[in-house]
Amino acid sequence: MDTQVERRRIPTRVGPLNVRQVGNGPVALLWHSLFIDSTSWQRVAPELAKHRRLVLIDGPGHGSSGDPGHRYDMGDCAAAAFEVLEALAVTESVDWLGNAWGGHVGIVAATNQPGRLRSLKALGTPVRAYRPAERRRVRFLSLAYRVLGPAKFLTDGVAEVQLSAATRERDHEAVALTTDFLRTADRRRLCNAIRSISLGREDLGPRLPRIDVPTLFITGSDHAGFTADEARAAIAQVRGGRVEVIADAAYLIPLEQPARTTDLILDFWQGVA
Repeated sequence: MDTQVERRRIPTRVGPLNVRQVGNGPVALLWHSLFIDSTSWQRVAPELAKHRRLVLIDGPGHGSSGDPGHRYDMGDCAAAAFEVLEALAVTESVDWLGNAWGGHVGIVAATNQPGRLRSLKALGTPVRAYRPAERRRVRFLSLAYRVLGPAKFLTDGVAEVQLSAATRERDHEAVALTTDFLRTADRRRLCNAIRSISLGREDLGPRLPRIDVPTLFITGSDHAGFTADEARAAIAQVRGGRVEVIADAAYLIPLEQPARTTDLILDFWQGVA
């Protein structure tokens, strides 16, 4: 494996995006969850890079990426991902690997430009729109974060949603990654991402029957927003789709259970090949 990391900052319709590349082989595009950046892939990337050329994107308002200065949606993010691939001279279809937000963008990408994806893996990705109570909670957290900054009750609350109880108890590094992100993020850009992507999230259910690439949905046993039953119901709408449930994980599955996640992804890629 080529372990050299190439870094680029690529202008897109959702602002300049920080992009890292590592590895060789067919291209796999990785897009992370909201409230964290591409460091959430750090436990699975070394092994995956032995099999793919990984293109790791920091979404707008996250990591070192910029912001467009206005609202945007999943379609804008999907189009921006293809702008990144174009800037990198990637013309072949790619394996999409998305965690939560990244899975949402992947579903939109698979249905907006079906010829550009070779396969789709969505981890911890609820396909329905927010329920009213969920929307109110996110709106409150966004307002509180904008006004108060990374207060402890906010960082703890986000970690409680993103990480399983087992992770919070045993994996201090994972907890630190999630809470440190909120402490160091650009508040204005992150709040714009929350309002644009989280509060504005569309119901992706109608898109599922239109997905025409090999698809794997993975959810965590502790994912209250996308339970095992919800994942099975969603994948049933995707022709030939497959679902897996990983124990002791919630939203941030690649960070919480990297070994199991890596095994499932590599097995799926082998089947696609």
